[in-house]
Amino acid sequence: MSEDLKNTEDMGNWLDESPDMQKIREHEVVEGTVVLVNREEAYVDIGYKQEIAIPKKELANPEPESAEDVVKQGDKIKVYIQSLGGENGGVLSKVKADAEVVWDELRAVKAHNDDPEAEDLQTVDAHIGSVVKGGLTATVNGLRGFIPASQMELHFVKDLSTYVGQTVKALPIEIESHKRRLVLSRRQLLEREREAKQQEIFGTLHVGDVIKGTVKRLVEYGAFIDVGGVDGLAHISDLSWERVSHPSDVLKVGDEVDVFVKDVNPETRRISLSIKQTQRDPWLDRAENYREGEFIEGKIVKLAKFGAFMEIEPGFDGLIPMGELSDRRIENAEDAVQVGDIVKVKILRIDLKRKRISLSINRARREGNNANFRRYQPAEEAPAE
Repeated sequence: MSEDLKNTEDMGNWLDESPDMQKIREHEVVEGTVVLVNREEAYVDIGYKQEIAIPKKELANPEPESAEDVVKQGDKIKVYIQSLGGENGGVLSKVKADAEVVWDELRAVKAHNDDPEAEDLQTVDAHIGSVVKGGLTATVNGLRGFIPASQMELHFVKDLSTYVGQTVKALPIEIESHKRRLVLSRRQLLEREREAKQQEIFGTLHVGDVIKGTVKRLVEYGAFIDVGGVDGLAHISDLSWERVSHPSDVLKVGDEVDVFVKDVNPETRRISLSIKQTQRDPWLDRAENYREGEFIEGKIVKLAKFGAFMEIEPGFDGLIPMGELSDRRIENAEDAVQVGDIVKVKILRIDLKRKRISLSINRARREGNNANFRRYQPAEEAPAE
């Protein structure tokens, strides 16, 4: 009988005689007690026939300067059994044991989150390491993972480097410990948080409410405004009573604003907002300075099929209907006036609801001989306030 075979049989007989030894198997994690530590290694008792030395590189990652920096005599630690037997009694690793514990924890977190009856989400802290092709590297309790670019935010992120060095909450979505594969998602966490906030917001928000919001993003057609964790859209036409060429003319990201809720649609998850409706329309303030029957003077600024628009004051116009432009029948407004003409008119009607002012040149000619006309004053000649 060969020496190796004899040793194997002796080991088998010894294990059969020792019930405790039957619990110790290779490629498993067990608890051991540190019985001796020096600079290069720590000796651990796992209930085997002898204490087994663990070199410092297998005690912690990165490798410490001394094993004494990691453990001390009497510590209870988890170790991974890589092999048993041989001159040193076996090969153990605390680093791999720690990793296995983390893998188990991650699997438990994922199983909890995958349970449809789970009321809450369990997250992990992912420390962002670097930008790589397709996403970001991250570490979770020492394990290397990957966050795809599409799983970092709810929207596309052009520059991922801004996240390097940060620690973010994430969800484990793919776990293959035998391949050392860990894929994380921050987006799924944000989506679930958004869904919870949306349910709360859509249950309490009503058309006509005036609430506080924070400008989150500006686009060509308007501004997205956060109202309690959910974004609503204020169209560019609802940003100001004045004409706005681009949202950045009147807003910037981070501005806190009052918004009027124009529409709430729980089915499409859309909220329509207005900033200007929280403010008094300056047109009404201007209209209060005039009275029906008053005689004024102004400049023709636009011709239309139905009449001509006269600038009462800069940014404030009134309409002279076709029949009030001349005391004779005309086919076109230009038969009576031209853009730039200064004319005298009588205010026929001020419609506050429709925001319209009707004017008449004819009435001014017939009735204004002895009237005091409020004179037109061009914008460039307006007195400084």
